[in-house]
Amino acid sequence: MKVWIGILGFVGLLSTSLIAAESKVVISDFANQQLKAWETKTFKGQTQYQLVKEGQRWVLKAQAKAAASGLTRKIKVDLTKTPFLNWSWRVDQALPPLNEQTKAGDDYAARIYVIVDGGLLVWNSKAVNYVWSASSARGSAWGNAYLPKNAHMLAVRGKQDKTGVWVTEKRNVRADFQSLLGVDIQAIDGVALMSDSDNSATETAASYGDIFFSAH
Repeated sequence: MKVWIGILGFVGLLSTSLIAAESKVVISDFANQQLKAWETKTFKGQTQYQLVKEGQRWVLKAQAKAAASGLTRKIKVDLTKTPFLNWSWRVDQALPPLNEQTKAGDDYAARIYVIVDGGLLVWNSKAVNYVWSASSARGSAWGNAYLPKNAHMLAVRGKQDKTGVWVTEKRNVRADFQSLLGVDIQAIDGVALMSDSDNSATETAASYGDIFFSAH
């Protein structure tokens, strides 16, 4: 069973400086950067992450067999300049229906989350999780089963969405922290992604495209 405080501690005690104001902040450029800027965080077993070329672009494929490990990038992003998180993803093998509001059902074929570091007091860390839910309707939101006050889940895609097709997303991260956690966050300290199936002891697979922040 993964401990959610480990997720919030992904970016602990950052020394990175606030990046310069730009109209676009690249989080992942799989074709050029590969996975050099990303670190692995393991909870139970190892989700297999592999860069593959599909057509003219490189994507990150993830496969979890009763496992949970994620990738995180420590990077400070100024949400007053570039509040919009952009990414694409595809679920290749869906999870069975789960009660995602319980610890036993806290598994997702694909999730991307943004983190505010709490420093020495890791319990002060906060996170918004954008998930592809197998059981909840698109647009549903709930407190994470492990730390409901500090981490909120948002089903950007839900049980009605088709698997096996690429979907492009855009979210206003600053607005989502305000609506979900009631806080005005001006900067985030890291971005992470994870495909996991450890709690349900099942198997799932997904693919991720490049991730970036934009001004609009």
